[in-house]
Amino acid sequence: MLDDGGIIPMPGKIEPHRANPEFASWVWALVEMDPTLLFDKAELVNITLPARLLRRIDTYAGAHHETRSGFLARAAMGAMQVGE
Repeated sequence: MLDDGGIIPMPGKIEPHRANPEFASWVWALVEMDPTLLFDKAELVNITLPARLLRRIDTYAGAHHETRSGFLARAAMGAMQVGE
């Protein structure tokens, strides 16, 4: 989809789609993935963050089985509403 110039919508609730009569006979599935996999290649960047914030990011990401990079990419995509 991305290679064809399309966009990947932000995740959201499935209930509104399931309630839509247009999709009444559809089969639904949920897929969890690392958003950084959507990009062609990783690029090393140098950013500066307060140490306390970095520790909180690492704690949160670790508790949610994410990498720091994966969490920051997902958070950035969410902040920019990528796909909407």
